[in-house]
Amino acid sequence: MPARTGLGELELLVLLALARLDDGGYGVSIRDEIRRRTGRSISPGAIYPTLDRLERKGFVQSKMGTPEPVPGGRAKRHFTVCPAGVREARRAWKQYATLARGIAALEPGRSS
Repeated sequence: MPARTGLGELELLVLLALARLDDGGYGVSIRDEIRRRTGRSISPGAIYPTLDRLERKGFVQSKMGTPEPVPGGRAKRHFTVCPAGVREARRAWKQYATLARGIAALEPGRSS
């Protein structure tokens, strides 16, 4: 059994955003999906190192798209979630959900 690598909060957000983007996504589309769904704005300086880290961990894979058909058009690097990334996101989400059950104990007037 491989060692658990764990996911940081941003890594989990990126995996979940990618899962929502049917054919995968690239940096800007992933950032837009996170902003649209959570209201959080992620800087390009944070998103690309996160995607690289997820790829090194084997949770996402990337491929270069075709260059945009304009002078000087650049190819975008597209990412998709790998099966290992789906498993890790589910494992992380299950941990969050288990811990979240304790939030009710924090409500005012509730004794432990």
